[in-house]
Amino acid sequence: MTRKQRRLSLIAVGGVTLAFAAGLMGWAFSGSIKFFNSPTDLAEKHVAPGTRIRLGGLVVNGSLVKNGVDVRFEVTDGKHAVPVTYRGITPDLLRDGQGVVVDGTIDGTGTFRADTVLAKHDERYMPREVAEALKKEGHWKEGEANQTGAATRTP
Repeated sequence: MTRKQRRLSLIAVGGVTLAFAAGLMGWAFSGSIKFFNSPTDLAEKHVAPGTRIRLGGLVVNGSLVKNGVDVRFEVTDGKHAVPVTYRGITPDLLRDGQGVVVDGTIDGTGTFRADTVLAKHDERYMPREVAEALKKEGHWKEGEANQTGAATRTP
């Protein structure tokens, strides 16, 4: 085998290996690449207790209860609501009616046990995925949008 043939063989084997690895990664992540699940997604998918997920939506008005570092509230997309518990310091922007994304697990009673709480950063910002899910349910409409996917709330 000449040098040129050996070099071409190595390039071909490297290309096949790279293509296989990319295909394997695409297959592995095909069902899990999503920025968050809405409460309706959780209801429709029947997520098993203990499954780690990200939940996004709006804090239900009147549901936010803070007792020291223990916090309880509900997250809704307008169709379904999921109770959330969190132990820790919450963002200052967490309040009724605000957009929120929480990371954690579902317990056996259907309560979401959050270990991370993320709140929106100003009055107009809404993560694009949350806005699209709420628009799909008819609770949000397209308004003056900024580059981050902001939307305005319907009255």
